Amino acid sequence: MTGDEIIKSAEHFTATSPGNYISDDVALEPSFVGMQIYEAPIFAFGAANDVLYTKYKDADIVGDSFMTPLEWLPGAKTVISFFMPFTERVKKANAVNDDWPAGEWLQARHEGQLFLQELLLHIQKQICEAGYTCLIPSLDSRFNIINRSIPNWSERHAAYACGLGTFGLSKGMITKKGICGRFGSLLTCLDADITERPYSDIYEYCNMCGICIRKCPANAISKEGKDSRLCAAFLDKVRQKHDPRSGCGKCQVNVPCESRIPGK
Repeated sequence: MTGDEIIKSAEHFTATSPGNYISDDVALEPSFVGMQIYEAPIFAFGAANDVLYTKYKDADIVGDSFMTPLEWLPGAKTVISFFMPFTERVKKANAVNDDWPAGEWLQARHEGQLFLQELLLHIQKQICEAGYTCLIPSLDSRFNIINRSIPNWSERHAAYACGLGTFGLSKGMITKKGICGRFGSLLTCLDADITERPYSDIYEYCNMCGICIRKCPANAISKEGKDSRLCAAFLDKVRQKHDPRSGCGKCQVNVPCESRIPGK
């Protein structure tokens, strides 16, 4: 099995799976029925023994609770990271009101995460059937997040290491398809061709325009960084009103990095 075969399989699954479309039984509004959540995913493949994963254990990066790919899966050769861009409908809906997330965004965030898990399991099955061990950290029983902010695996940091994108002021990841979407990753003993990391700075794709600062309803973003506690408190308010759905995404829409790498 090759990386190209994994990508083609994931693209077909995304286009044809019912899970990528809002069904009648979960739609928050009748007009949402049939809404597509994600466009085709983009992929990057990184080395499981990349020294960056050890650096992530530093207290000022992720923390010592972070587990490297080889700690998750001894013998792992490749980290597979992918980004699922939200559709234009989802992004445009969330750009209408700056104070509260749109229903389309809440559906994309919740039902979209469920579909992302389906895609992860689909890719894992394909790799295992080809004869290679494959593990999904986010679905593993060992996965946990301490105090809602310190994970033992980070999709964003895996994406950065694999060459998929860099961080923005909002701490979201900016890819060639922008910042609006969700990330997933797998670890495997399959020795795939590695994607060249086209950047050297963690904020290389961010032009520091500061528009996301003004758009954050929780005032959680500044030039100095992001206050995760303020962000989490606002998400709690959304969850209280729309449980089990939550989300915001205001810092990801109507910004230069919404759907692309912004110009400098």
